[in-house]
Amino acid sequence: MSTQHTGSPLAAPAEHAFDVSDPVTDAATDASSAAARDSAAAPTTSARSGWIPGTSAIRFGGDYNPEQWPRETWLEDIELMREAGVNLVSVGIFSWALIEPREGEYDFSFLDEVLDLLAGAGIDVDLGTPTTVPPAWFWKKYPQSRPVTREGVTLGFGSRGLVSPSSPEYRAASVAVASALAERYGSHPAVVLWHVHNEYGAPIGESYDDYSVLGFRRWLQDRYGSLEQLNSAWGTSFWGQRYGEWDEIDAPRQSASISNPAQRLDFKRFSSDALLACFIGERDAIRRHAPQPITTNFMATSCPSVDYWTWAREVDIVSNDHYLTAERDDNHVMLAMDADFTRSLAGGRPWILMEHSTSAVNWQPRNIAKRSGELARNSLSHVARGSDAVLFFQFRASRFGAEKFHSAMLPHAGTSSRTWREVVQLGSLLGAASSLRGSRVEASVAIVWSTESFWAQDLEWRPSVDLAHRERMEAFYTALWNLGVTVDYVHPSADLSGYAVVFAPSLYLLDDEGSSNLRGYVAGGGTLAVSYFSGIVSSNDDVPAGAYPGQLREVLGLSIEEFLPLKSGDTVGLSGATDAAWTGSVWSDAIVLEGATAVSSYVDGPAAGQPAITVNDSGDGSAWYLSTRLDGADLEGFVVDVLTSAGVAVQPPVVGLERVTRVADDGTRYTVVINHAETSASVGIEGTDLATGEPVAADAVVAGGAVRIIRESRH
Repeated sequence: MSTQHTGSPLAAPAEHAFDVSDPVTDAATDASSAAARDSAAAPTTSARSGWIPGTSAIRFGGDYNPEQWPRETWLEDIELMREAGVNLVSVGIFSWALIEPREGEYDFSFLDEVLDLLAGAGIDVDLGTPTTVPPAWFWKKYPQSRPVTREGVTLGFGSRGLVSPSSPEYRAASVAVASALAERYGSHPAVVLWHVHNEYGAPIGESYDDYSVLGFRRWLQDRYGSLEQLNSAWGTSFWGQRYGEWDEIDAPRQSASISNPAQRLDFKRFSSDALLACFIGERDAIRRHAPQPITTNFMATSCPSVDYWTWAREVDIVSNDHYLTAERDDNHVMLAMDADFTRSLAGGRPWILMEHSTSAVNWQPRNIAKRSGELARNSLSHVARGSDAVLFFQFRASRFGAEKFHSAMLPHAGTSSRTWREVVQLGSLLGAASSLRGSRVEASVAIVWSTESFWAQDLEWRPSVDLAHRERMEAFYTALWNLGVTVDYVHPSADLSGYAVVFAPSLYLLDDEGSSNLRGYVAGGGTLAVSYFSGIVSSNDDVPAGAYPGQLREVLGLSIEEFLPLKSGDTVGLSGATDAAWTGSVWSDAIVLEGATAVSSYVDGPAAGQPAITVNDSGDGSAWYLSTRLDGADLEGFVVDVLTSAGVAVQPPVVGLERVTRVADDGTRYTVVINHAETSASVGIEGTDLATGEPVAADAVVAGGAVRIIRESRH
């Protein structure tokens, strides 16, 4: 069915006259304030569920793209979905050109039929808004909305991804199509969830087009209020960068040398807010017509352009896409890290694994196929860490286009393939394990995650090229995973009172609120462990007065007179920490103790004889500082020392064994045991195997490469 809307739904004419002197009144307004206004103006509907309505089973399925196939294939696919136990599919994510073939003209015929067929088969739908791929007509009619790279290259049509997120034409068009979909399908029996856009921030995280420049100026006005405050915050007295008029401010484009780092940081903040305003616009349009919960798929630890702490407050349910880096031997550890961060964004509530792969992807340098059993191990690791939905990209493998070599639930080889058999087996296992749905993961240890700090730390001209934030975040998480310790992630300003230990592996930027929060946590009895190059700057990438680390100097009980980075390949020895000597690399500090005690000192190197590891008692708690890079067993030794000092018991780990417990409201404990090794291992738990219903003794084993889900016995 087609419906013709008279007149354009878009906010600006095709030929837009840019007025760079008037950012206040231009249509491209501040993203964050516009988002707040839109949210406040949206009418409230009935309270949305914190979970997907309908079945009490764990959700299982994936992206479904029926527009790529004839109708007879739809019927075959639906029968196969039922065979596999699929109960949720995402539909419509890339279908804007079909739904709105011409501006203002909507054709819902294909969606009408597909949704009716799925509803008749008892398969629920996560209905996507198709705004990740504006149609060719949009690109043709509104060329001023095309995204521009930092180097000044204007990007064109032919791929996936957003146009300029600050484009008023795009925002109006995306809201219009989302509203039309919600008005038509808000009461459809198949629709249980709304899926706005797809992977905001990838591949377009920042755009340097004229609309974005205008929006950035307005965002800065709202943030600073006056040019005097902006000049002060940005330190524009350095290199003669002072601004006298708002229209002198540009986006931080590629320049002769490095751009002002405070300006770069603010543009990243603005860009995340601009994308969020796009989401909020569509979300609120849907809310006017549809009662179902609304989400958008995050890319938790792998999307550096979006601050998910802010975004998580705006979705009804947190959902995430995760894809292994296939060539990494520790990719299962990085999977767990991503899942733990996603659960933390969800505030511990159940979340959706919206996408992952059954086997190889198509976009890595070498797309390694998953081994037998790896599909289940990957899926159940997400479930162990709080996901109550396991979905894949995609159901049927595409025969054409950029992702034709990407794995799917139903691969090109069809139902005779190992992948299909493992998909069916996983569906059966998830069905048997549905009683754990709604239970939560408990953690007494946390890691600080600050996206703003990462943005700032990874800019140019830092004291060493070896200071990228991700390396230490991965190293500390890996040490804790190897020790069998389940962790939450926390924002620097979050309530930390429930954690015995908080690690800050990479916290270069720390504002006054975060600094005060960490001091209060330690004073109240918590144990804080900080790694090097943390607490160095405040919110505008500015160094506080006095010695490093200004924002953490008081709680750590020390000052740093000078950074002493090491040459490539150089190492330093540490003594006094344990019976075995530890070896550091990359970094050292010239530390002056101001109340802290040296736990270990440097044997050699530029800081020879000076403290290397310190601990400071503050109030009822303590704060540790590690001033060099430890790796492997040495880092695990440091982590054990910190945990032990806080009374956190660490059991002897079993290599390759992942064991995570979820606890239901009635106290029932479910432990997922995943064996990533090739040899069998003891489960160490008494209870009932949910897959078989059989009792499990503590000395029972989980085979190499296998998974067991156990409902623990109550004693």
